[in-house]
Amino acid sequence: MNPLRRCGLWLAALLLCTHATVASEPPVVRLHLAGDSTLADKHPKDFPETGWGTPFATFFGDALQVINYAQNGRSTRSFRDEGLWDQLLAAIQPGDWVIIQFGHNDEAKHKRERYSSPAQFEANLTRFVREVRERNATPILATPVTRRKFSGDLIVETHPLYSERVANVAKAQNILLLDLDSITRDWFSAQGDAASRLRFMHLAPGDHPNYPVGVSDNTHFNELGAREVAQLVLRELRLLKHPLIQYLRTPDPKHLQLEYTVERPSH
Repeated sequence: MNPLRRCGLWLAALLLCTHATVASEPPVVRLHLAGDSTLADKHPKDFPETGWGTPFATFFGDALQVINYAQNGRSTRSFRDEGLWDQLLAAIQPGDWVIIQFGHNDEAKHKRERYSSPAQFEANLTRFVREVRERNATPILATPVTRRKFSGDLIVETHPLYSERVANVAKAQNILLLDLDSITRDWFSAQGDAASRLRFMHLAPGDHPNYPVGVSDNTHFNELGAREVAQLVLRELRLLKHPLIQYLRTPDPKHLQLEYTVERPSH
């Protein structure tokens, strides 16, 4: 046989084998996150501020890709106006999931580029849901996470008009609602004023080089607060036996048994 022909047949067989191997691998499903700073990944200059989407992504194995489009200061209005929503829509494939969490910035009347009235906010969410469904993907709505504002022993509700609108859309569109406003408010209220403060961005001058004069912020989480909120979301998905649970990371066998090491003082 002609050597060139033999080489061509060998290459063709190799390509067929490679194609068969790739085709046999299950497709990667995507979970897209749309929202504001309480959900977003952060630049190192903002640390220790952390959005709950960052630790949440680590809960899943390689069969699910988590893509976080959330950005600081975004509302349903500015997220679309700045093209972030279009980026998300362009990346959606059939079978994907989209978690949508807004409200903090929609209610900021003093910032015209962000503000949406409650009625506009509801209309924006309804449009988001419709456009996700048009791409054969599944939307999930989340109420905005709580701010840390105590009245006595309890945190007061700070998003009443906007959380209610999220719930209205979820009910009207018959889709899953993650009521993070209530869940996080109960969680941090139970911790009390002092312990909950350790979960938000409170730093004294000199504690961190990113905040040389300190910071007192009852909206944004640090690493601990963000991880706890991510765990609360995971707990809700487990309670609901939600399909996303099938994509959770497979634990290392050595982590299935708790081990405690007690160091005894030497004499």
